[in-house]
Amino acid sequence: MTPLEILAPAGSPESLRAAVRAGADAVYLGGPSFSARASAQNFSLDGLREAVRGCHARGVRVHLAVNTLLRDDELPRALELIRFACSLPVDAVLVQDLGLLLRLRACAPELPLHASTQMSLHTPQGAAAAKELGFSRAVLSRELTKEEIRSIHDAVEIELEHFVHGALCMSVSGQCYFSAMLGSRSGNRGMCAQPCRLPFAAPGGTGHDLSLKDLSLIGRLSEFREIGVCSAKIEGRMKRPEYVAAAVAACRLDADGKPVPPELLHDLQAVFSRSGFTTGFFDAPARGKTRPLFGVRSKEDAAAAASVLGSLHSLTREEYPRVPVRLTLRAAAGEPLVLRAEDGDGFCAESRGAVPEPARTRPADAETCAERLRKTGGTPFFAQSVACSVDPGLSLPASVLNGLRRDVLDQLLHRREDRAPIPFAETPFSAAPHRSAGTPALRARFPSWDLPEESKRCEICYVPWDTPPQRLRELREAGFPVGIELPRGLFGLEGQAASRLREAAAAGVRDCWTGNLGAARLARECGCTVHGGFSLNAANTAALEQLRQFGLADTELSVELTLAQGEALGGDLPRGLVAYGRLPLMLTRACPAANGPKGCLHCTRTGPAPVLTDRRGARFPVQCAGACSEVLNSVPLELSDRLGALAWADFLALRFTTESVPEQGEVLRRYLTGGAPPGPYTRGLTARGIL
Repeated sequence: MTPLEILAPAGSPESLRAAVRAGADAVYLGGPSFSARASAQNFSLDGLREAVRGCHARGVRVHLAVNTLLRDDELPRALELIRFACSLPVDAVLVQDLGLLLRLRACAPELPLHASTQMSLHTPQGAAAAKELGFSRAVLSRELTKEEIRSIHDAVEIELEHFVHGALCMSVSGQCYFSAMLGSRSGNRGMCAQPCRLPFAAPGGTGHDLSLKDLSLIGRLSEFREIGVCSAKIEGRMKRPEYVAAAVAACRLDADGKPVPPELLHDLQAVFSRSGFTTGFFDAPARGKTRPLFGVRSKEDAAAAASVLGSLHSLTREEYPRVPVRLTLRAAAGEPLVLRAEDGDGFCAESRGAVPEPARTRPADAETCAERLRKTGGTPFFAQSVACSVDPGLSLPASVLNGLRRDVLDQLLHRREDRAPIPFAETPFSAAPHRSAGTPALRARFPSWDLPEESKRCEICYVPWDTPPQRLRELREAGFPVGIELPRGLFGLEGQAASRLREAAAAGVRDCWTGNLGAARLARECGCTVHGGFSLNAANTAALEQLRQFGLADTELSVELTLAQGEALGGDLPRGLVAYGRLPLMLTRACPAANGPKGCLHCTRTGPAPVLTDRRGARFPVQCAGACSEVLNSVPLELSDRLGALAWADFLALRFTTESVPEQGEVLRRYLTGGAPPGPYTRGLTARGIL
């Protein structure tokens, strides 16, 4: 069984040093741009060079996070950053954007690519999609249970990375638009303002019903090896160095099968936590009974940090001895002393000393010399073996041997800094301007299989995945152009989804809406016509081309694009945009309505969906969606009076959620005729865009 990699956050040079000295096997960090933690200090190009050289010298791998969504005009700069990273080289690049993925596979086919957790990979088909697209590793969603992780490992031959300690986002990563919609600060572009930590009240909840405790699975890392995870990831690129040191030290001990001292666990919780820790979904809490996951950062939590910062500095006072070396000493009469050091990566160094003098009293022997040379403390090295050839009758003072050891290890450390670059060759990419077919078609998503008559004029009417096959036949026979919508959250539900798609196909329904790569691959494997949803986050022309190559018939564009940005995208893949509906702001496996003393009662009772109320009185409905819940916007997006500005799109998507069937009909008539929207509404990000 391969050792479990301890992967540490490095949001600053100070945190990088803390991670390396506390025993991390690898670090992940951001460059000067395009990192999902834009508010971290991150690294300049010069700083990145020094970080990579220093880490490689010490046997620590460096993963560069270039894991934000990119626009067409940003892709060249992102590629230039990665070209520089390949020259160092970094050990892997973490990617979310499908367009960047397409370009990197062409420009740097030898560069290891890791699929960011922002890609929402949470099923075997999701991991298989990552492998098919050229990723060597998938960073899985935080919301997986132990058995779900095991099932992914058993089904797909790809490296798996999973979070074991740090903050838990309320939303599945890559599926949160809360910060973008409320303040134009997109989490998909590293600018999340964390509105979820503000007061949002669910019925019977605590008043902070979008805020989860921090995750900690320290003490259980052996279980990750057993289920096939190769890398244990610590969250925290915006945390202080003391936090990084404590988390890495605790994970290091646990991964090595050693007990973690209670005082270290105490200090780790004190330096940062939110009402303590949780094991998250690893232990499979019952649906609707997730109240123990919720927590906030209290004044007491913040005050506790000051008392432990000093004690945590001791964790990083010395180098962590990670690199094994073989030392060979040759001490011959009449010849200079020679100490040679070799590591396991093919690097070697040699130090020469003066000709040894004859011993006046006690001559040196091989055993004593070897004992002295093994003392590599304070360096990143440990002596794997020491071989000494010592002629009889020579004097070899400890000071001489210590000096040789220091010199040869210092040489070796610097030689280990230099690695061969990864080839990077700019390859051309061009796409013809997109030409729409004319007036955009209408497509509509419905929350049930009761449809208004007006929906017969739609190109596709998506109904829930669990619609009975007989009902699908009846709808088709009645003239409704029916398709199936797969949930964005398919945690543990892939087998059921495949069965539903086969039943739908038998009923004559083959159009399938998919909101993540796993669902898209599943639908493709089931012989469906695959239509991409907004949550695939297609934001540039290359991303559209990647989705076309993946087998999609068309896709909705990212809801974080302005109309002008969407219109400017080129390529052949037909595209549409969400033009109506309460946009899903979060996809969450921890239902906010379950943060009450009795858990969520909505799943077992009929009636209106529960709502969250913010500090200003705005009301955000919460609806069940597959294995998850969706937090919907307080008002619907409305573009019915701007149809002329949408003529470039191939289709417009209307997302019905809380509307009654008569209300759905009214909306459809409005979009068919171009009427003005009534009541409160939003234009979303179609004009103001995001940072």
